[in-house]
Amino acid sequence: MGRAWKFGDDIDTDVIIQGKYLVINDPEELAKHVFENIRPEFAKEVKEGDFVVAGENFGCGSSREHAPIALKATGIESVIAKSYARIFFRNAINIGLRVLECKEADRIQDGDELFVDYENNLIINKTRDETYTFNPLPDFLRKIIEKGGLVEFSKSIYRGEI
Repeated sequence: MGRAWKFGDDIDTDVIIQGKYLVINDPEELAKHVFENIRPEFAKEVKEGDFVVAGENFGCGSSREHAPIALKATGIESVIAKSYARIFFRNAINIGLRVLECKEADRIQDGDELFVDYENNLIINKTRDETYTFNPLPDFLRKIIEKGGLVEFSKSIYRGEI
């Protein structure tokens, strides 16, 4: 269970993490600057298990991996959006960040308490007593996320675990 941090449509990667921070290689340090220009309190107040909720085209703009890496390092449970920029979506999967596509994401409000049932593809909004569905990921993408990203997934294949 975690808090929803609500954002709008067309949140680009430069808004998630500014270009001036791309020289930082430490994910924990990157996380201190997530959404710095539009929600300066986010990095200090976000808690492990919280959710980023957005509208259409989340992660548009530059194809940098820093954006999903920084988001994952904040400890968020997942990003819930109506739709994603294709390259952000795949970068998120590759680094093991859960991304859920939910056409009803606009019903979720800032501060709502959410729980996600990943097995049944449900988002439960405890604050509003509502339930929403999200599009299930193909099995191979879920396995990549469960292993923590593409690198760990590949290592598992090499070791014969998958």
